[in-house]
Amino acid sequence: MSRAAAALAAVVVLALTLVPSSVVAGGDPATELLGEATATATFGESIRVQQEVRLSFAPVRAEAVVRAHGSNRTFLAEIPPPGQGESTLSYVYPTPSGSLYPNTRVELGFRLTFADGRIVDTPTTTIRYEDDRVEWRTLEGPLVRVHWAEGDEGFGRRALDIGERAVEQATALLGVEETQPIDFFVYADRDAFFDVLGPAIQENVGGVALAEIRTMFANIEPSQVNDPWVGIVIPHELTHLVFDTATRNPYHEPPHWLNEGLADYLAQGYNAGARGNVENAARSGAIMPLRALVGRFPTTPDRFSLAYDESVSAIDFLIRTYGQDALVGLISSYADGVSDDLAFEDALGVNVGGFEAAWLADLGIAEPPAYGPRPAPPGPLPPGWAAAVQPTPRPGSSSPPLASPRPADTGGDLAEPVLIGLIAIVVAVLAVGLFVVARGLNRGDPLFGPSALSEDDAPDGRDAADEPDFPPGAEEPNPDDTR
Repeated sequence: MSRAAAALAAVVVLALTLVPSSVVAGGDPATELLGEATATATFGESIRVQQEVRLSFAPVRAEAVVRAHGSNRTFLAEIPPPGQGESTLSYVYPTPSGSLYPNTRVELGFRLTFADGRIVDTPTTTIRYEDDRVEWRTLEGPLVRVHWAEGDEGFGRRALDIGERAVEQATALLGVEETQPIDFFVYADRDAFFDVLGPAIQENVGGVALAEIRTMFANIEPSQVNDPWVGIVIPHELTHLVFDTATRNPYHEPPHWLNEGLADYLAQGYNAGARGNVENAARSGAIMPLRALVGRFPTTPDRFSLAYDESVSAIDFLIRTYGQDALVGLISSYADGVSDDLAFEDALGVNVGGFEAAWLADLGIAEPPAYGPRPAPPGPLPPGWAAAVQPTPRPGSSSPPLASPRPADTGGDLAEPVLIGLIAIVVAVLAVGLFVVARGLNRGDPLFGPSALSEDDAPDGRDAADEPDFPPGAEEPNPDDTR
């Protein structure tokens, strides 16, 4: 063999050794991956992940690992452990309506646990979960990407222009910079839109923004392209994404009314309709305090609408009273993870309760009546028992638990029932003693007689002490069965 041929052969051998046919999983030489993991998704149904492996030892436990990007939780699902040798790890992650939003990247893999305690994680694969029922068209701006299926390019262009202006306005106000793209999916079909959001969403919702995946969904028909409502819903939802950028922290979320109020204020201001709704609620005593709007809003249509109107009313009052810079400072302070009271005190000089009281006073009302569970009226007591005196609870507050009824303390009257009880106990003890002695004498024993049941008398040759205490005919319990 010539030197050139020998050199070529050496290079080929070296190249083959550098290209492995399998990969060691998690640095464990007993677990080889035969190729990469694969994942496929069907919208509204499931995501399937598979991984071919070669195992030197059979694991005692196998689990699928699922992580949705934007979430801080990891989902583990136990699957049948594979045997020794070549196997296929497989898992189907269900995705029914509303359980996983489109445009979410999902990371999937497997975890194997062996008898010696070793835990091996296979490399994960990532798939973008998409609504593949629709053939999307896309227009992309500096920050917003609009995806739509029905309507001409003019429809998509208008949605994109509104979205870009909304993001620009919100970032300029809050002093933040958006660098990651925002995906905006426009559904013309209402049923398809609610398939995405799931059955728990309110029926009057027309748009949703999800900060964790920087995605917005809206239900807009092509015929609505020039509807004023379109110019409201798009800025409203996209403002939520900018608000999240300005306030994101790992400790504490701002009040929901502050988020929704700002989005409404930038989208349409404190308009006459919202103002009239809040003023009517204030006059009728139906106003909700801001502390009732910290989390989710009410679900009934009238209270749901009033919650939004009250939120924008509070933002309008804040700007009129403290100024726009104070609003920006309040929102920005949440990025440090401070409490609500500290955020308000630093920005406005009053805590949350003080701000709420000032807002209510501006509406011409004092503390509104509280709504919620009320204690049930006390029931009747037996004759001779005295009802415990309870403090009168405030409306809506939780009353202290009722004290257990106790007999009235009447001094000497207590001695009589105690004496009667003692006499009854003595009589019972004497009766039992007389019965035992009489039974022993009847059997001829000079003291107590033979045992109550001798071995000869016991059925099946068993001593009475060995008799089971479960019903005849019942299955004898298994001592190892702990169910």
